[in-house]
Amino acid sequence: MSDNPPRLRHVEHCMGTVFSFDVRGARDPRVRAALDEAVAGLHEVDAVFSTFRADSEISRLGRCELALAECSPEVREVLGLCEDAERRTDGWFTARYEGPGSALDPTGLVKGWAVERAVRTITAAGAGKVCLNGGGDVQLTGGPWRVGIADPLRPGGLATVVEADGELAVATSGPAERGCHILDPRTGAPPAEGAASLTVVCASLTEADTWATAGYAMGGRAREWLEALPDVEAFAVAADGTTWHTTGFGRFVAKLSA
Repeated sequence: MSDNPPRLRHVEHCMGTVFSFDVRGARDPRVRAALDEAVAGLHEVDAVFSTFRADSEISRLGRCELALAECSPEVREVLGLCEDAERRTDGWFTARYEGPGSALDPTGLVKGWAVERAVRTITAAGAGKVCLNGGGDVQLTGGPWRVGIADPLRPGGLATVVEADGELAVATSGPAERGCHILDPRTGAPPAEGAASLTVVCASLTEADTWATAGYAMGGRAREWLEALPDVEAFAVAADGTTWHTTGFGRFVAKLSA
């Protein structure tokens, strides 16, 4: 009889990216059902929040074809989180973009929120060790786990490796995968002194995703701001290939054998 604990793995294409599930110790059949529920939940989020779908609630709300009171509770929850994030970041994170082509776009928070919600669905069914990677943003419970942080200047390479044994989230923002899609909300232009990538580590992927988006938009101001956030650490690769990290980030760096 194998000593290896039961393990569920699943890959799902959704939201224009890939979601990879890794569930360890999945003995209870309720965990399999919960994974299926979590996958269905991701597709529901995409249908509601996609800015590429003209019929999504968020698109209709942005065009004033739908009142907020008529939207699903999830829309009200996410927009409330976006408003809170905008206050906490002094406007560096925003879901509302004014001017030509103005739009309502909470996607800087939605994916992290959706991943975190999916992991909660699976752990509620009894899974103690879950890793869900949504397009490079990762929510972990249990462990131990190792998460590689891609080197944005060296395709296929790693800039560093994060190690976790417990609840941890890892979110990265930058232009390497999708081009410069995060703009300085005060100028509408790419951020001054923008990093090649900025990774944020904390307990919640909703927050890690938000702080990474806001920090990237800040450009050169990000390091000082992130250093001051409680229970948040960060690692960045600058455009010239140099790196920096917040004071406590080192405790998450994996000790790799030579």
